Amino acid sequence: MGKFFTILFLAACWVMPAFAQTSPAEQQKIDYLIHTIETLQNATFIRNGSEYDAQRAADHLRLKLRYAGDRVKTADDFITCCATASSMTGEKYQIKFQDGRVVEAAIFLRNKLDENAAESKARQ
Repeated sequence: MGKFFTILFLAACWVMPAFAQTSPAEQQKIDYLIHTIETLQNATFIRNGSEYDAQRAADHLRLKLRYAGDRVKTADDFITCCATASSMTGEKYQIKFQDGRVVEAAIFLRNKLDENAAESKARQ
């Protein structure tokens, strides 16, 4: 029975349209954050005690973004609603780097967002 509800939940997430009124600038920031995760080399992503590669982590964040719908209007909303912790268990998402260092995914993404903003400002 639990498996049925899990499949039903995932199917609803997949077909549920995202009604967010995200501005193009904020959508670019969100895309940048997901791309940063997707292309991160030599790191594993820890979700609910299990480790995942970069591609699976990015896919999971895209799924959560789609499910979040209109709760995500900004890149900060994305980090808070989709990239901080498991909505099922509340466990924080983490990134483990090759050197053994572990950082919370939300902290990593906020730092990347700040770096990107500083780079954009420097180019202007």
